[in-house]
Amino acid sequence: MTAPTHLRTPGGPDATPSAPATASSSPSGPASRPAAGPGPEPGPASRPASGPGTDPGLDPGLDPGLFRSVFRRHAAGVAVITAAGPGGPVGFTATSLTSVAAEPPLLSFGISLGASSWPVLARADHVGVHILGDHQEELAAVFARSGADRFGPGTAWTTGPYGVPLLDAVPAWLVGRVLHRVPAGDHRIVIAQAVAADPHGPGRPLLYHQGAFHRLPH
Repeated sequence: MTAPTHLRTPGGPDATPSAPATASSSPSGPASRPAAGPGPEPGPASRPASGPGTDPGLDPGLDPGLFRSVFRRHAAGVAVITAAGPGGPVGFTATSLTSVAAEPPLLSFGISLGASSWPVLARADHVGVHILGDHQEELAAVFARSGADRFGPGTAWTTGPYGVPLLDAVPAWLVGRVLHRVPAGDHRIVIAQAVAADPHGPGRPLLYHQGAFHRLPH
């Protein structure tokens, strides 16, 4: 099974590493002030990275190709994210879908700022989240392929709650209300609260690993 060209970054085009933790502010009392006098010069490990656009808390030295190679070894479930736009429905294949919390029910996924669906996702109030089955490899490839007619005659779908386009015959789907779009490099992490769901569709899960789609053994 060949991988769609759209799924080239770690876990697919939409996948995004976790955002770095935010450091809390330090107290301003005497206990937090450094001792007076010259101290030892910071060693290489403690010197902040420099350069334009560099986060001082991150080491920029890892090669992006090596980073992608590591995540190619990570098997992930395959989802399609959809939204309603002024020019019609949009959607893309995602392998970065994550359950964030149960109370309230929160989910997240990543999307590239260069994705064709991003202009709509950047403004959408609600999104559809579809867990694809192993009978839907072709559908996953269509929604991953640049320039494909993703909602053409070969895609069966209906309008669901809050006007969200819902794909037919998926094992499970959710509709989420978008709460946050968190900047993360050249991606955004979208966090949404589930407001409708159906986990009773047909099929076993479709997986993505080492640049190809796979099925679980029976």
